[in-house]
Amino acid sequence: MATDTSPRVLSVIPPMTQLNTPYPSTAYLTGFLRARGVDAVQDDLALKLVLRLLSPTGLDDIRARAEALPKKQRTPLVQGFIEHFSRYRATIAPTIAFLQDRDPTIAHRIASRTFLPEGPRFDALDAYVDPDDPDGGDPLAWAFGALGLHDRARHLATLYLNELADILRDAVDARFEFVRYAESLAMSQPSFEPLAAALAAPPTLVDDSLRALTLESVARHAPQVVLVSTPFPGSVYGAFRIAQAIKAAHPDIVTVLGGGFVNTELRELSEPRVFDYFDYVTLDDGERPLLALLEHLQGKRGRSRLVRTFVCDADTQGVRYINLVEPDIPFAEVGTPTWDGLPLNGYLSVLDMLNPMHRLWSDGRWNKLTVAHGCYWKKCSFCDVSLDYIGRYDSAPAALLVDRIEAIIAETGQTGFHFVDEAAPPKALRALAEELLRRGVAISWWGNIRFEKSFTPELCRLLADSGCIAVSGGLEVASDRLLKLMKKGVSVEQVARVTHAFTEAGVLVHAYLMYGFPTQTVHDTVDALEYVRQLFEAGCIQSGFFHRFACTVHSPVGMNPQEYGVELVPLPKVSFAKNDVGFIDPTGVDHDRLGKALNKALYNYMHGIGLDTDVRSWFADKVPRPRVARQFIARALQQD
Repeated sequence: MATDTSPRVLSVIPPMTQLNTPYPSTAYLTGFLRARGVDAVQDDLALKLVLRLLSPTGLDDIRARAEALPKKQRTPLVQGFIEHFSRYRATIAPTIAFLQDRDPTIAHRIASRTFLPEGPRFDALDAYVDPDDPDGGDPLAWAFGALGLHDRARHLATLYLNELADILRDAVDARFEFVRYAESLAMSQPSFEPLAAALAAPPTLVDDSLRALTLESVARHAPQVVLVSTPFPGSVYGAFRIAQAIKAAHPDIVTVLGGGFVNTELRELSEPRVFDYFDYVTLDDGERPLLALLEHLQGKRGRSRLVRTFVCDADTQGVRYINLVEPDIPFAEVGTPTWDGLPLNGYLSVLDMLNPMHRLWSDGRWNKLTVAHGCYWKKCSFCDVSLDYIGRYDSAPAALLVDRIEAIIAETGQTGFHFVDEAAPPKALRALAEELLRRGVAISWWGNIRFEKSFTPELCRLLADSGCIAVSGGLEVASDRLLKLMKKGVSVEQVARVTHAFTEAGVLVHAYLMYGFPTQTVHDTVDALEYVRQLFEAGCIQSGFFHRFACTVHSPVGMNPQEYGVELVPLPKVSFAKNDVGFIDPTGVDHDRLGKALNKALYNYMHGIGLDTDVRSWFADKVPRPRVARQFIARALQQD
């Protein structure tokens, strides 16, 4: 497709990403392309799909599918939906309006627990018991502490939406979820066959709705090129359904696949069937490959001069990777992201998990922005440090960052920012904070950091003064031996001092925790939980989450397993996605069984419960006594 002028480019967000705020990839690309004179627009088909399904007419369609099921195939949840349909239909629009902050007064009725129909999701509320009053009390008061009526209503409304998602799964599409939609079809899936079979199957109501929304967006914007950004495995199926709809109705439109999933898992792509849906697949930062592709479509450069792009060879039907080496666009020149064209008033602020940091992820609309490209540390052995989005560090002046912040506030009217760096550099954060304060720009912001010694009490107070409300960082296994093996560059004592400094400055601190790292023993796990208990007891951290370690092919562990004492499980032949890889750990520890105890303990610690209890009591099996002194963290803070 050669044109004299630059083609119109439509960037779309496929289902599913987040309900509360747009995923930022299309905002970045649209802002960059417009700055380069390209006619660029964007759309969020993920949000639009949810809003179409969760509407009175959408529920009508779900009921029709549910009633078409033989009675033997109806789950109790689906049967209850049919029997109480009038209540579901009457309450869906007010609930959506409430979660969009368009009708706050309905909170009184939602919080009363007499307005919304309640199914099995609400049974979990009965599991919350006031530890001081097991025979009564308000379960939500224990779960939420002193939060008010609005937050109670938001949590109840979120349970209601999750229950409708359960009904959708049971009656319409077993793969449906608000985030991990059909994730198993793509995540570390060596073969394209499962995804191909799903795409060839008769469309579900969800598929039909997404197809209609896709064609509506194409009709409205009339693009010549459609970019589909897939950040997660849970957005891949939706991305291919979007491309399928476009190719069937408008085969002349050029479709391009990119995003975090592609950059991580499709680096060895050799499956030609992918190109039945997408004309091009690009890797890593999209700016330079897209400029090259647009020039190619205009006839200004040959196909052999594309950058980091997979194509299908018309003669051999084989997949080719073309990469004319050209410098990436410097971070300072990528421009200001724009949310123009996205329905900013339509996002849903949900309150799902009773975890203060996870609440920031799902509640409220945040402008997502990057302080710097890549990670300034890029040494952690569990991280994909070999990939461009982490391994290539590039920064920008603080003045330019604040210029971007001011432009985004002027466009969106929103002053909340989530800095989405792998680890925001302390030097850059200091300069940013000073510039914000110098200009008198009032924002609220949060992001991910390393708990390194550069975050002094003075710097923590400065960041708080500039609007920092929360930070998250990796404590991981909370073992100095394993932290050294991980090449984290921090110690438990150092983490205690840094997190305490943030807490003293009034900043919420969330710790990323890990279990199941190579050579981690049961004793290591017990010690780690004791460190975590003391950190909560000392007020250093207020939130945390234990993740099960997963070995990836792009991490130092995956690339050099012998250095970590493990043996990788051979992978099958890969033509599609490649990321997670199994490994054999000679310790033979049942980490999944230990994980249940870790998460149970952590949940209670976040509510101030069990902090004076021996950590061994959380484990179902007998475990060794912790080797950590009971006052280790307290003494570390006194030394500081």
